[in-house]
Amino acid sequence: MKICIVAEGSYPYITGGVSSWIHTLVSSMPEHQFIIYAIGAEERYRGQFRYKLPENVEQVVEVFLDSFHLDGKRWGRSLKMNKEEREALKALIAGEEETDWERVFRTLRDARWRTSTEFLMSRDYFDLLSELCRERFEQLPFTEMFWTVRSMLLPLVQLIRHPLPQADLYHAVSTGYAGVIASLGKHLYGKPMLLTEHGIYSREREEEIIKADWVKGYFKDLWIRYFYGLSRCAYGYADRVVTLFQRNREIQAELGCPESKIMIIPNGIKVDDYLNLPGKDGDAKTINIGAIVRVVPIKDIKTMLYAFAAVKREVPQATFTIMGSCDEEPEYYQECLELVKMLEIADLAFTGSINVKQVLGRMDVIVLTSISEGQPLAVLEAMAAAKPVVATDVGNCRELLYGSGQEGDTGRAGIIVPVLDDAEIARAIISLCRNSVARQAMGLNGRRRVMYAYTHDQFTDRYESLYRSLGLK
Repeated sequence: MKICIVAEGSYPYITGGVSSWIHTLVSSMPEHQFIIYAIGAEERYRGQFRYKLPENVEQVVEVFLDSFHLDGKRWGRSLKMNKEEREALKALIAGEEETDWERVFRTLRDARWRTSTEFLMSRDYFDLLSELCRERFEQLPFTEMFWTVRSMLLPLVQLIRHPLPQADLYHAVSTGYAGVIASLGKHLYGKPMLLTEHGIYSREREEEIIKADWVKGYFKDLWIRYFYGLSRCAYGYADRVVTLFQRNREIQAELGCPESKIMIIPNGIKVDDYLNLPGKDGDAKTINIGAIVRVVPIKDIKTMLYAFAAVKREVPQATFTIMGSCDEEPEYYQECLELVKMLEIADLAFTGSINVKQVLGRMDVIVLTSISEGQPLAVLEAMAAAKPVVATDVGNCRELLYGSGQEGDTGRAGIIVPVLDDAEIARAIISLCRNSVARQAMGLNGRRRVMYAYTHDQFTDRYESLYRSLGLK
């Protein structure tokens, strides 16, 4: 079977999280051929793969959002769009629930356009946006609306018109642009579509837009509705929708995904790889605290640093090791370094991208302070290595550390703390630093839980079965 995996902002350019998940999935299924349709943010990442691609990856299609620009200079051409086409595009812009995506795809890919962005320079675009503003957005300045919507639509128009390889199945690993492109694959070739959501993409974009200063307040709602509209496209086209845990399933249903489509397949990990990791020296007096995390804002490294500073005051023998890429958000990384200096934190190291298994065995406590997560592989790695975890109450962290209450489950594997609360995070870390018995017990509980419910074999068997069932359609 030939499977096209559509990924946005992750594999193969960024390590960890969703990227590791994709790499594991592809590597574990050598009997299938894979196409990676990679949607990246910046052209500078072209060809900069952070993974050695498995042999069963036959093609990587790279598309970068910052490389899109308007083709040509001719304004005001009439494309003679009919009423149905105009209504479909107006619904797309307004983020309406009943957007006719079949017509959107046909319209945006129409051969009568001589260039990929000619619609955005046409009289038709100006007229339909004018009409939409009179109907729905009369209070917004039209000139700002014109440019805002054009910048909003440009990546989508370009992506929809970009060549899409044929495959037997299209598998999006998020909604958003990736979900739309996988939906387009089903539209063009009549092949099944699968959607896996690790986090809830539309909710994450909403949080970003609310905080963003690149969009004015009165346009934030327009952008938010737009991204929710993209998610509904993927929910509508998908034959099956996979989520990682029950709470996400409930959110997907709330956002309009038919419950009959949704199934839960947790992440899995090769537990045996974490059983005999290099440990601390026998006479080591330090308490080693670590974080398996990319240095990016959504992981909230700054709150972690404030917490570590408080821990160091109470536990002078503590060390801190932040294991993960530092080059995705250089400005944020620099801000973190400046914060370390300001707080005068000693015995702290940013390692950059490393083989975590070489360091994880020497850790006593693992910390995750993310603002948003799905079912973090970093927590599963720590649990497999029998390390207790202090994690914020996001995504599936509570169930991972405290259990689901199902038969065969084990006790607590760590401590859940509030988001952005460095004082509470510090208190939890300090309590574990001072209690070696609790650290050992929680670590063993975590390993047992992973072995019971989150193994690599369980994960791959479920996806193999799902691929085959969809491929028979």
